[in-house]
Amino acid sequence: MDSTVTVAWLGIIVSFIAVFALNMTYFSPKGFYPAWTKALGQDMQANMEKGQGTNMAPAFTLVTIGLFVQAFTMDWLVQAAAALYGHEVTILTGLLTGLGAGIGLAAAPALGHRVFSGQGIKVWVIEVGADILGLALMGVILSFWH
Repeated sequence: MDSTVTVAWLGIIVSFIAVFALNMTYFSPKGFYPAWTKALGQDMQANMEKGQGTNMAPAFTLVTIGLFVQAFTMDWLVQAAAALYGHEVTILTGLLTGLGAGIGLAAAPALGHRVFSGQGIKVWVIEVGADILGLALMGVILSFWH
C-alpha cells in the first residue's frame, strides 16, 4: 500500500472555486436564503437592506480561508481513504469520502451547536445541506487529480 500523499494544488483551487460558487447559489435569494432567514426568525429584506454598503471583505476573507482549508483537508482525506482500502482514488472514493466528511465531521457536531443555541433543526438542515453537498463536490473534483 502506497502511503505517499501528494498535494493536488490545481484540484484544490478548482474544488474551492466550485464550492464557493455552490454556496453562493445555495444561499442566494432564489436558493435557501429566504427559508434560512425565516428559520432564524429574521426578515430577509431587512437583512439585505442592512447589508447594503456594508464592508463584506472580512466575512468573505474568513469564508475563503475556511473553504481553502476544507479543500486542502479533503485532498488529504480522499487519498487517505483510497490508501486505507488499498485501491486507487476514484470518483466514488471522492464522493463517499466527501459525504462521510459532510455527515460525520460537519453535520453531526453542528447539530448540537444549533440545538443548544436555540436555532433548531430547520436551520441545521439548511446549513449542513450546503456543507454536505460542498464536501461531496470537493471529493469528486479532487478525485480527478489523483
